[in-house]
Amino acid sequence: MNRRPKVPVLPGAEPYRHEGGEAGVLLCHGFTGSPQSLRPWAERLAAHGLTVSLPLLPGHGTRWEDMQLTGWQDWYAEVDRELRALRERCGEVFVAGLSMGGTLALRLAAKHGDAVSGVIIVNPANKMHGAAAHALPVVRHLVPSTKGIASDIAKEGSEELGYDRVPLHAAHALRNLFRQVDRELPQVTQPLLLLRSPQDHVVPPADSARILGRVSSRDVTEILLEQSYHVATLDHDADRIFEESLAFIGRLAPSVGKEGTAAGG
Repeated sequence: MNRRPKVPVLPGAEPYRHEGGEAGVLLCHGFTGSPQSLRPWAERLAAHGLTVSLPLLPGHGTRWEDMQLTGWQDWYAEVDRELRALRERCGEVFVAGLSMGGTLALRLAAKHGDAVSGVIIVNPANKMHGAAAHALPVVRHLVPSTKGIASDIAKEGSEELGYDRVPLHAAHALRNLFRQVDRELPQVTQPLLLLRSPQDHVVPPADSARILGRVSSRDVTEILLEQSYHVATLDHDADRIFEESLAFIGRLAPSVGKEGTAAGG
């Protein structure tokens, strides 16, 4: 079988890893995005002594045509592998994500149970909205891509490194992922921190409401990010996200206070 030559990863879209202490965090980036959108968050967690993994999802971080060859099972398999690797070297592991990355994090929590100590999600996506979603099964065979969704950010001068086109085969796969994870949400029992932007031009508030209504978690915190749009991790509320997630992890993982946040914060 002839395979295309491998396209180099865009500068800034590389995966990020940091070897830290006994508590680990797996960060999952969003659909058509890259690790760049979560890199400042990953670096803040690492600076506080945490072990951090921020993988690049298959088909991402190169060119949008590469995403046409991937599906949600590929994206999930990547974060599932990373979680298992973190579990081998960390006593406690937390999963976190932005947008579709939040959807993947919720699936990891549903599937891995007690192996995941807590979930942190920012503007998580749960459903593909609008009439166009219903046409995807057919349209994806006729039209390769549509306008991109990257860089929904309020902060002047801040940009997300993501594709300027959305490949429709991948969008169809994303729709199937949302349906799959929606069914699995009642299996999520871990402490949950959900941070969302009331002004989000990509994912509506209904998605967060649906997630909060369907998970079985009892320890749930919802925080509004009033100054930010969808990619809040690169927006005005980024520091708030970083600090709230550190406090959440510190509360649930006693080792963090001893080796990370107490000394670094």
